[in-house]
Amino acid sequence: MLYLNEQDVLQIGVEWPAVVSVIRNACETMGTEDFAQPVKPYLRYRNKKNRIIAMPAFLGGNTELAGIKWIASFPGNIENGIKRAHSVTILNDAATGVPVGIINTPIISGIRTAGVSGLMIDLWARYNDKTGLKIGLTGLGPIGRLHIDMLFNLLGDRIEAVRVYDIRSYDKETIAPEWSDRIEFCSSWEDAFVDADIFVTCTVSDKPYINIPPRKGSLHLNVSLRDYDASWVTHADVIIVDDWEEVCREKTDIEMMHLEYGLQKEQVYNIVQVVADDGMETLSRGKTVMFNPMGMSVFDIAVGGYFLNRAERTAVGVALK
Repeated sequence: MLYLNEQDVLQIGVEWPAVVSVIRNACETMGTEDFAQPVKPYLRYRNKKNRIIAMPAFLGGNTELAGIKWIASFPGNIENGIKRAHSVTILNDAATGVPVGIINTPIISGIRTAGVSGLMIDLWARYNDKTGLKIGLTGLGPIGRLHIDMLFNLLGDRIEAVRVYDIRSYDKETIAPEWSDRIEFCSSWEDAFVDADIFVTCTVSDKPYINIPPRKGSLHLNVSLRDYDASWVTHADVIIVDDWEEVCREKTDIEMMHLEYGLQKEQVYNIVQVVADDGMETLSRGKTVMFNPMGMSVFDIAVGGYFLNRAERTAVGVALK
């Protein structure tokens, strides 16, 4: 099998349009039912804020891989100078079950996360051709920085400014120099939120704080899933999830909207439906859209397979025998 670590993935590099295309193709394959994806279990022990998640899946189509991502999330690590997330992705040949690759780095999970957001942005941008976009973002950790890179690569000169808020001190050196003149650091999340055409949550918040109305017609990428007050369901014209059964649990904003305001599966769209319809009326101009992704393992398998193929073509990584 081929072994890749974080330096290998960084050496290959991230081409965001290609990653978005991989996610789109995975959605199209899911539309043909050529996939399998059990609901992922959470392993918790001692400190219940910590969890290790098993994410198995099979994806056919252009991918033809099975596998599993085993990802640990320990929020307290940050206080000790350790990364919050650690993960290993194992990929198996779908026809034989033979392991063909191991990717030992959480960055592949972050790329998948930002790639899924990128697909929603790509679909939204087709029906919202505005320039001078104001983007708000909370949380400048690894996921937040990947989102900034993705946003500028996909939207480019259409972005007027990205307004960032984090409860911790900022390290401006983590922002790529080519984007720095359009990055504004805010003193509150409200400053980043109030005028945003696109707003992204990339925090480790365990309780909601967003409780004010959005800019009408804005897109909300609720990546961290526990930032919006349940009452915010009244502000969203369209709510999209990646998978209802996955996301309506674990005290996510969707589960709270379900429990407190009666939000039902039949009232939301899933990402496969939106891709099949190419966005259409779901993402049309003037609608306030909220996307809530729990994270689907089929996307991890697809993105892992993409990097494995690129590594083989460019002779990156270590061949294990």
